Amino acid sequence: MCKVKYVDTMIGTVADGQEESFHGGGKTYPGAAVPGGMVQLSPDTVTGGDNGSGYNYCDNTIEGFSFNHMSGIGWYGDLGNIQIMPVTGETDLRSGSNSHVEFKKGTRGWKSEFSHDSEKTEAGYYSVKLDRYNILAQATANIHSGILSFTYPQSENAKVIMNFSRRIGGKADFEEIKIVNENTVEGKIICTPKGGGFGHGHAGISYDLYFTCELSETPEKMQFFSNEEMQVEGKKEFCHEDVGLLVDFGKNLTEPLKIKCGISYTSLDGARMNLKAEIPDFDFEFQRKNAQSLWEQAFGVADVEGSNETDLKLFYTCLYHALLDPRVSADVDGSFSLNGKNVKDDSYTHRTVFSGWDVYRSEFPLLAIIRPDIVNDEVSSLLKIAETKGVSYPRWELLCLDTSSMVGDPGLLVVADAYLKNIRNYDTEKAYKIGLASSKCEKELFNKPFHSLRPDCEQYLKNAFVPEKLSDTLEFLLADYTMYLFAKEKGDKENEEYFLNRVKKYAENYDEKLGFMAPRKENGEFVFEENEYDDDGCVESNVFQQSWFVPYDVIGLSKLFGEERTVELLERFFEKADLSKLWNDDYNHSNEPCHNITHYFNILGLPHRTQYWTRRVQKEAYRTGAYGFCGNEDVGQLSAWYVLSCLGFAQVCVGQQDYHINTPLFRKATVKLNRNYHSCANADTLTVVCDKDPLEYPYIKKVEFNGELIKRPYLSYFEITSGGTLKFELSEEPVTDCFEEQ
Repeated sequence: MCKVKYVDTMIGTVADGQEESFHGGGKTYPGAAVPGGMVQLSPDTVTGGDNGSGYNYCDNTIEGFSFNHMSGIGWYGDLGNIQIMPVTGETDLRSGSNSHVEFKKGTRGWKSEFSHDSEKTEAGYYSVKLDRYNILAQATANIHSGILSFTYPQSENAKVIMNFSRRIGGKADFEEIKIVNENTVEGKIICTPKGGGFGHGHAGISYDLYFTCELSETPEKMQFFSNEEMQVEGKKEFCHEDVGLLVDFGKNLTEPLKIKCGISYTSLDGARMNLKAEIPDFDFEFQRKNAQSLWEQAFGVADVEGSNETDLKLFYTCLYHALLDPRVSADVDGSFSLNGKNVKDDSYTHRTVFSGWDVYRSEFPLLAIIRPDIVNDEVSSLLKIAETKGVSYPRWELLCLDTSSMVGDPGLLVVADAYLKNIRNYDTEKAYKIGLASSKCEKELFNKPFHSLRPDCEQYLKNAFVPEKLSDTLEFLLADYTMYLFAKEKGDKENEEYFLNRVKKYAENYDEKLGFMAPRKENGEFVFEENEYDDDGCVESNVFQQSWFVPYDVIGLSKLFGEERTVELLERFFEKADLSKLWNDDYNHSNEPCHNITHYFNILGLPHRTQYWTRRVQKEAYRTGAYGFCGNEDVGQLSAWYVLSCLGFAQVCVGQQDYHINTPLFRKATVKLNRNYHSCANADTLTVVCDKDPLEYPYIKKVEFNGELIKRPYLSYFEITSGGTLKFELSEEPVTDCFEEQ
């Protein structure tokens, strides 16, 4: 079965300023990329606002096409460098849709109107008609390079604008550009927090981007411009904070113009090497077919069979998004930039864009099954950064820098979980010691200074809570729980006991008067909360949502709340939520703190309610179209939850190897395993089979794994990756005792 035909990259492309709600949508982009590609080449409709991908479906103009994008992120984004726009005739020397720079002379800009009806998208390809200029623009990509094709109307003065100062969350600080010859432009783009970027500069992101661009046709002239003023003709090099290049082909273009570009974060030689290795000529169709082939190969990890076209489209589009990141950040020779130096390590592929707080919940549990090699790469990347810089594992990493976005210690969660899954092709002793140093706020490690991201305060170090911050407290306790498991697996009895004692303190955050978890003051007293919907001390959540965040002890949590009350609260939590809405005060699938709570019912002995609510979320929170995602896609997390649940699982608690069972979405699914990381003791694949159509029979009657009856509502990771057949016998009505042991 051809799988790429089901991918719709337009799903989730609504960003800031959309009409249905105050909250942004999926914030994905529709452009061209290959799995884990450094180049992610996409149209830009806007520069400014909370439009992290640079594209917003609600806009009606395009300002250009840039070579690197981030998918599904909030906080105003970054990258979006080397923006190229085809035009005809005379235009202003600003895009006209960049809120970070104001017009000095122009009014309309070079942007062009377009219609969504003319957009064509597929995995690895994008095209659109630019109505203002009557130009057909096409894009496709390889790992480190991309190629654009522009078909101009006959007898028009064909031009290309190259905007080197553009950056999604601000602007580049400085550009060093050189016209190498009549067909080649190269340069270095310097981006620092001064120019903005991620979080309007608050994330502290700095990077140098090197590029080489080659033109398939020879222009009549190339002329630099800056601040809406043309520079003197004949200038071959230009260094400035606002560099643009106008490339004029006159009226002589009879064939589509191709522009190919290789990028690197290490050097110009790296960019040249990357381009030469991947796009040696200007054969656009070859690259388009190659990108499609790479996606078809990538989708080979999961083959699902079903009759519902919408479900197939959502599944493979979500799998597409789950495989975009973490992306390759090393050149073809393995070199990458770290701490101001170029580094090479042949033991793994260095990767970037680690949205830790989001992706530890479903993205990495999914990748551990379908792409454990990527998990190993990411752990190796985090380890290299932490060891080199003498810091904790990054919390939200971009280009070897920690944006410090969100809370907790998610890098540790992913590292510990990988180790516990026997994904260990890295220095495990160093990995463990960095986790210990981070958890205990050590000041020194490996005979050099060490900086922990944990709170350096008495209450946290001694009493395991962060004053005034409930989310921080519960996230760090989860990290301590994974360290307890890490220490136990390593045979470190002293630290095993230390972390277990800390983890038990979660109950001290339960405010009996309020009946929910609540933040505490420095003296241990509770911060006054009006009710469970207050959000004091909560990050992108409220007290009600955060009170469930003890995934490692759901039974203990239910005893704390009262067992009957717990079930009543859970049911209310879901019943009151509009699962298709972009934001809820009750169950809120659009943001991560609520993810996997549907599977708490399994743990509480009510698996049929897990089956019911998981199906409701699948069907109501995920839709086709630009508004299809119920919130920020978050670098694969929202998509990974869907993919994993469609296969029939969720890992409720990182570190614990239990994958809790729900009713699969498809009649049959086959997952390809990896013998380098999985035991494959029974088979090289895991086949999930349902005896009836799950869409008509949504409840589980019984489950067999390799012919043996499963008496618990979960399989371990090691059972799943041993391979074989997981067979579901389904029912139209709930079966309360489908698992004999709870």
